[in-house]
Amino acid sequence: MAEFRVWIDQDLCTGDGLCVDRCPQVFVLLEDGISYVHDGEWIGNDPGQWDSLVAVPEELPEIRAQVIEAAEVCPGECIFIEVE
Repeated sequence: MAEFRVWIDQDLCTGDGLCVDRCPQVFVLLEDGISYVHDGEWIGNDPGQWDSLVAVPEELPEIRAQVIEAAEVCPGECIFIEVE
């Protein structure tokens, strides 16, 4: 299976938190009202955007599906998925 990574463009994030509702294992809403990706230990908020990629392992297909759903429902269209 291909490598699957996700990141958020915080400039486009509307802070609705729908991504966190869909997949809290990968997304988190911080005090600034903007969503970020995380891997459970590390939050991709410095510097954020494409420099803050989180990989979703292939042995977690249900999490990958939730990430895709979060990207589809995001009103800011700020969730980007890279598959290699």
